[in-house]
Amino acid sequence: MIQDSQSKIEKAGEYLRQAYQSHMTGQIDKAIELYTLSIGYHPTAEAFTFRGWAYSHEGKYDKAIEECIQAIEIDPAYGNPYNDIGVYLIEIGEYHEAERWLYKALDIEGYATPHFALYNLGRVYERQGKWFEAVKQYKKAFEVDPKFAVSEIAHERLRARLN
Repeated sequence: MIQDSQSKIEKAGEYLRQAYQSHMTGQIDKAIELYTLSIGYHPTAEAFTFRGWAYSHEGKYDKAIEECIQAIEIDPAYGNPYNDIGVYLIEIGEYHEAERWLYKALDIEGYATPHFALYNLGRVYERQGKWFEAVKQYKKAFEVDPKFAVSEIAHERLRARLN
């Protein structure tokens, strides 16, 4: 029995890797199919989050959000789906709700990529016309990860516009 469950986990991991590769090469339908196979063998927060991300590439934001909610149910300490929900809500113009989810991502202890949530908060504030708050969030994102150049570019672009 243990060996059987271990083999399911391994198979799920292999499908997840294949799905991610397909996703990165723009084969979204194939990626969704492979993420689904992975989930069928062993559901993980990562597989649901990535499948949601794939759906977002098709403009299916409601479905993407549902996937992230399932990811959170599996692992509430995995920060990525909180950030991703925030991003999808930005895309549909739900800025206040997006802000709430992005702060939830930042509240996750050990969240590996808080610079994404900070950058996305900057996007929320910029779209709401809260320029100085947006600049602050872009700057924080760059301070957390100086290699995340998009946040520095956004920070400098908005600062220049305000001067």
